[in-house]
Amino acid sequence: MRPFEVVRDPLWDNITLDDAALSLVDSAPFQRLRYVRQLGHAFLVYPGATHSRFEHALGAYHLTRRALATLESRGELTGISEDDCTAVTFAALLHDVGHYPFSHSLEEAGFPSHEAQGEARLTSGVLLDRLRAIGGAEFPARVAALIRSRSASPLQGLISGTLDLDKIDYLCRDSRMCGVPYGTVDVDRLLGSVIMLPAGPAGTRTLGVQDKGESALESLLFAKYQMYRNVYWHHAVRSATCMFKRAARGAVRHGTVTRERVAELTDDELMQLLIEKEGSPLARALRERRLYKRALDLPGNEVASASPEWVADDPDLLEQVEDALALELGLTPGELLLDFPSRHSMLGVDLPLKLRDGSVERLTDEGRAGHLGLPRIAGELYQSARRLRVFVARSIGRGVEEVATLIETPAEQIRAALGAGRKLL
Repeated sequence: MRPFEVVRDPLWDNITLDDAALSLVDSAPFQRLRYVRQLGHAFLVYPGATHSRFEHALGAYHLTRRALATLESRGELTGISEDDCTAVTFAALLHDVGHYPFSHSLEEAGFPSHEAQGEARLTSGVLLDRLRAIGGAEFPARVAALIRSRSASPLQGLISGTLDLDKIDYLCRDSRMCGVPYGTVDVDRLLGSVIMLPAGPAGTRTLGVQDKGESALESLLFAKYQMYRNVYWHHAVRSATCMFKRAARGAVRHGTVTRERVAELTDDELMQLLIEKEGSPLARALRERRLYKRALDLPGNEVASASPEWVADDPDLLEQVEDALALELGLTPGELLLDFPSRHSMLGVDLPLKLRDGSVERLTDEGRAGHLGLPRIAGELYQSARRLRVFVARSIGRGVEEVATLIETPAEQIRAALGAGRKLL
């Protein structure tokens, strides 16, 4: 058997895979990730954004091994079992194995989370068998718990949280492939600052950071803000995302494909199904890059959205509102799409910070006492990255500024208006 394999990566150079990792990478569920783009429809705006979940997963695995090696070299892993370390490396490798086609679009459309899909894949079929061969009967559930953020492992923070290595890889990789300078992260400084710190009684520990890494952590948070503002939530990317969500929801509603089957498809397989089997005009327009245009585009800090935010949280109600507005404005159902993307944890911070004098503070969204810091202005940055947009298939000949007021209306009132047949604008 091969002792290891080296994969050449454009971001991290050489990524080494041992035999256990290779057994997972060579499985059909993992190979599928070669054909699932990391950034969904962003390639319609940034032509280089055709990189896949496959290389991102390898990058997250590579960074996790680097972080563990750094912790080990400083004696930080004393008392943490080898099984815990093995599980976290494979959780990093497999964290996206359940991902849908076209990034997070389908989760926005009401489909179950990709983490839930990933857990299902790890606990059945070929990945179950291979994980058991690596770590025993309980090992697949252990890896799945890390992916679902349900693990008691002190290393959980490497998979999900402020310092998760998935985030570091995708920000660096996405900015490189899009050809933009926004995703710059001081990776070496950040990884060199990671430390294990006490986390309560009975000697439990958790992942934290030394204060020398605080600026590197802020570089990570600011990179995330910049990428959301300029790439992930770019108006044309969001237009394409909204069109795709409607096309996919329509295909499921018509029985053309099931949600379970969608989770097994690649980007191109799903697009072919939507165009050829479903006959979706939205999907065909996407293929030909005939995107809906903006009839309204307002910054998030000018919109006081309802709580909870039904635009992001209730895709069924959103679709009803879109079609009602379309008819009011002389369009046909499906020709108007409403978008107000939500990611409240975008710039969230919550982890222990070890100071030079050996004391430990909790670094949160409030930042550190006596320090301005990026976390304390995270809310304002988040609102400036968000945009309320109305996309239309053709010109409507009038403004739709009243939509901003509609967004503030509670879901119950909107349902009542729809049920009574009242106009929304």
